[in-house]
Amino acid sequence: MGQLKDFLLTDEALGTFMPIVVYWVYSGIYYLLQPLDGYRMHTLKEEKLKNLVSRSTVVKGVLLQQSVQAVVALSLFAVTSHTVGAGKISQPSLMVQGRQFLIAMFVMDTWQYFLHRYMHHNKFLYRYIHSQHHKLIVPYAFGALYNHPLEGLLLDTIGGALSFLFSGMTPRTSIFFFSFSTIKTVDDHCGLWLPGNPFHIIFQNNTAYHDIHHQLYGAKYNFEQPFFVMWDKILGTYMPYTIQTRPDGGFEARPDKS
Repeated sequence: MGQLKDFLLTDEALGTFMPIVVYWVYSGIYYLLQPLDGYRMHTLKEEKLKNLVSRSTVVKGVLLQQSVQAVVALSLFAVTSHTVGAGKISQPSLMVQGRQFLIAMFVMDTWQYFLHRYMHHNKFLYRYIHSQHHKLIVPYAFGALYNHPLEGLLLDTIGGALSFLFSGMTPRTSIFFFSFSTIKTVDDHCGLWLPGNPFHIIFQNNTAYHDIHHQLYGAKYNFEQPFFVMWDKILGTYMPYTIQTRPDGGFEARPDKS
């Protein structure tokens, strides 16, 4: 029992399991905020009519992806810690960690943009793999990681591993990076346009930006996730939008045709 407790407090274990805990806690907060109709981007009625999968199925799918994610993360930490050597990992300065964060964000966005876009343009991959995520036409927070298991492995898990490796971050830094990227991903799918949300202020790639992509007219646009919009803008897949107030209350992201 003592050994298990010691393991769970290691940087490697926290880097593996903390993002999973953060996912359910943060999405749980948004679940409690669902009744705020005045801030929803789609009504609850729309969610029930348009979504093609039940919430219970979504929960099971996310738990499956997180199980695979945990196995890959623990394996990656085991390999890298063995390579570096036990007890020899020192924490870099905050400035260095900040640079590692930015590199990891760039790597993750780049990986996800090109693979995500390819999954939309390859008919086989879209039909049998990526279309599972788009069964949620009206996104909600705890459905952020609802994917086909293969997509979850390729897009999110391997993308996270590459971000970790290319940035050179330590397992301790990864606790914060992967928790942050998890929060950002959940927020992008939350379906609520809340006033003062810092992610809506700081990032162009936000809840409304990704909501456009989940609609039929935006399926070939706004591929980038979860941080920037650079690849969409450079490669012509950026769809600008405006936030409009719905007559029946709430908000709606609509393509900006001006």
